[in-house]
Amino acid sequence: MTTRRDIIMGAACLVGAGAAYQLKPHREVLLLPKDTKLEDLVPLQMPGWTGQDVGDPLALNQEGTLAARLYNQQVVRLYTSAAGAEVMMLLAYGAKQSDDLQLHRPEICYPAFGFSLTRNERTNIPLGPGVDIPARRIIAQNSDGQQYVMYWSRLGEYLPQDGGEQRQARFLNAFHGLVPDGVLCRFSTWAPDPQSAWLAIDALVKAIVVGTRADARDVLIGSQRAAALAPARR
Repeated sequence: MTTRRDIIMGAACLVGAGAAYQLKPHREVLLLPKDTKLEDLVPLQMPGWTGQDVGDPLALNQEGTLAARLYNQQVVRLYTSAAGAEVMMLLAYGAKQSDDLQLHRPEICYPAFGFSLTRNERTNIPLGPGVDIPARRIIAQNSDGQQYVMYWSRLGEYLPQDGGEQRQARFLNAFHGLVPDGVLCRFSTWAPDPQSAWLAIDALVKAIVVGTRADARDVLIGSQRAAALAPARR
């Protein structure tokens, strides 16, 4: 005979099962459509900048490495400005961001390649009225000198600026049952001084994002920022 206690326990189990299902990611959300090449969306030539495809500067995509599992597509280009500044761009795209597969942050990767970090701070890159990119600036040093690095990462609609925010974004995506895609956008230069380095990187980032097709910018900065940027650039 079913008792009131059995009914309460059964209801509790159903609630628990529903919560467990809710917390288990089960719906893929891709801002980069399948069968679309990232390299085709990002402009190679822009006013004041000329780009060329080059090899992976830190061998991120070697066969058999974890990075090869993390990233489905990578674009590595060297852009040269009309004034002669050179900035390396690395875009690393992963179709599934989960507990097992998630973007690696450069402040973790650079020391693994023999660099020491002399600076690591939050920054925001302005794109237009009320629209900016939450990013990080890093100065990485080795025997060759100082490399100035600016990067941001997108996990679904989130652009976390540190490891804590990345874990929070991963939790929120999982809470809503989402398995989002993600992209790491990294820009670096061996400029002679910090001011010229950051000016060159900021200028290239703005040129690339604005120069990317309006309906494809969400791949780089998320759909909310892409939609907010579009009216400002019409």
